Amino acid sequence: MGQLLTPPGPRAAHLCIDMQRLFEPGAPWATPWMDRVLPRIIKLAQHAPECTVFTRFIPPRSKHDARGIWRAYYEKWECVTRERLDPELIELVPALAACVPPAAVVDRPIYNAFGNGRLQAHLDEHGIDTVIVSGGETDVCVLASVLAAIDIGYRVIVAEDALCSSSDQSHDALLQLYAERFSIQIEVASTADILRMWALDD
Repeated sequence: MGQLLTPPGPRAAHLCIDMQRLFEPGAPWATPWMDRVLPRIIKLAQHAPECTVFTRFIPPRSKHDARGIWRAYYEKWECVTRERLDPELIELVPALAACVPPAAVVDRPIYNAFGNGRLQAHLDEHGIDTVIVSGGETDVCVLASVLAAIDIGYRVIVAEDALCSSSDQSHDALLQLYAERFSIQIEVASTADILRMWALDD
């Protein structure tokens, strides 16, 4: 669909959103084609594990701990509150967990990976100005995090074939939106093109 304008550069980080066992096939929030994109996410992580940050979505302990409209959400999804959920399902899928360390893990309880300030603090500490985004879901946590990254001022590169969703229609629509409506602030490229251009010793 797209291509990079310039190489990512030495101040880029791979930001992998929520590739947790909670979204694996058979899990409560299974994302149907997570397994299909996982090999490309692994390639991105292994290319620069020291420049990779994995985020994890952490549900509340119980529905009563959720605030506002989130409480209604967890009324429906009480099975994923931490008092009900197998704690192993919160962990990264094993192939990516093997990259930690040197890869970092940042947790938060909302869609936007930047929402509690921890991710931005980590990226600022490491002088990051560009995020290469992979993970899931394209139309939920990835969307919220990409828009937040734009607001903060990061160069955003979306790895179009390293994203997954539960909806093909909204996934495709958002990739088109990223490439067209946000063409100045978001670059959309394949994993192969990103890896080809992402030199770590510039």
